[in-house]
Amino acid sequence: MIGYHFTGDKLRNGGPIPTVGVWLEHTGPVAPCESGLHASEHPFDALTYAPGEMLHRVELEGDLMAHGDPTDKWVGRRRRILASIDATAILREFARWCALQVIDLWDAPPVVREFLTTGDESLGAAAGAAAWDVGADAAQDAAGDAAWTAAWTAWDARDTARDATYDAVCAAARDAAAGPSAQDAAGAAQRQCFAEMARRAFEKETGQ
Repeated sequence: MIGYHFTGDKLRNGGPIPTVGVWLEHTGPVAPCESGLHASEHPFDALTYAPGEMLHRVELEGDLMAHGDPTDKWVGRRRRILASIDATAILREFARWCALQVIDLWDAPPVVREFLTTGDESLGAAAGAAAWDVGADAAQDAAGDAAWTAAWTAWDARDTARDATYDAVCAAARDAAAGPSAQDAAGAAQRQCFAEMARRAFEKETGQ
């Protein structure tokens, strides 16, 4: 199967990232989350398990086993990298996009809205200060509070792109949506948006 896999500057076991095209092989038991080599068919699912900002398009084969219902990753015996990108920039862009989807649920200062829209780093300090000064008190309810959290964490993603993107911004943006069906729709939109950002990034950086 062709899928996606995030790493930091090393593999989880401390080993080096393999060269593009070189097969990495696992000789022990194959079991999801326990033993073997993993990858997700969808880049957003791979983000769920990301330890760092390097995103790899990979091929996975050998005794494949699925994890989750619905499936969010696979484990196999052999994996090779087909292409790699530093996803820091798209993680930050995606964090801002998520926050913008729910920005109307709180009284966002203009500089915060402009920073989230443009990603202009020269506005970063002013946007952070303005968001902090207004604070969650600007939110009128739980949805507004979640929307403020999404905006604040998207700003913080300038330094902690991966953790902020998945653990806080995505969840806060979904929490801000009213009702389970709206939250499901928000999650589906996030998956589609991130997949398109990843596709464009691979095409730009690697031609693939």
